[in-house]
Amino acid sequence: MSLPKINTPEYRLNVPSTDEEIRYRPFLVKEEKLLLIAQETGDDTAMYDAVSNLVETCCFGTVDVTKMPLFDLEYVFLNIRAKSVGEVVDLEITCPDDEETKVKVKVDLTKIDVHMDDTHDARIQLTDDIGILMAYPHLGSLAAMGSSEEGVQMENMFNMIYDCMYQIWQGEETFDAMDYTQKEKREFIESLNHEQFEKIQNFFSTMPTVKHDVKVTNPNTKVKSTVTLQGMNAFF
Repeated sequence: MSLPKINTPEYRLNVPSTDEEIRYRPFLVKEEKLLLIAQETGDDTAMYDAVSNLVETCCFGTVDVTKMPLFDLEYVFLNIRAKSVGEVVDLEITCPDDEETKVKVKVDLTKIDVHMDDTHDARIQLTDDIGILMAYPHLGSLAAMGSSEEGVQMENMFNMIYDCMYQIWQGEETFDAMDYTQKEKREFIESLNHEQFEKIQNFFSTMPTVKHDVKVTNPNTKVKSTVTLQGMNAFF
């Protein structure tokens, strides 16, 4: 006689970037174990790999995590985590006034949302007739960034830009970025002037992000501050 199987509940939520409704379930012990192992490494890439595998499994294989924008992936994961280990988590926050004192706060994961900047636009007009359409960073973009060692941050930033280039247009003619080599995309970006390049940088600085503001009071100085938690790792 086989052991009984425990049924897990199913939930639904809407993906922020597309408003598409998806189904998901809480993660199980075997999946949580892999997540904790990745968390112990302290490596962001390992964490995102574990989270992507978990999201794909808990969403019944209906989402393509390799193409999902990172903010969508983070949002879906936090909702899965809320249904798996509890909606309220205890976090330890460093008070910004002295950057030393740590206080404990409770954060409701169901209150965390993807924040959209009203000035954000994925379509960037570079000249009167030339523009570029950008795609959001995804798991593949992290791989494109390569090493995180000191001294290569600038190269990482450019690799991210090349990976997120989706389409370029000139008048009525369009060019799909995927049809061009890394070298060709690099030459295009390096041909921009300072103002044009700033427009592309603005795409990344204003793109949607998973974040949440918490208020903390330093018990030593009595100073009240607001701390913005941003990105998936901030909620562990």
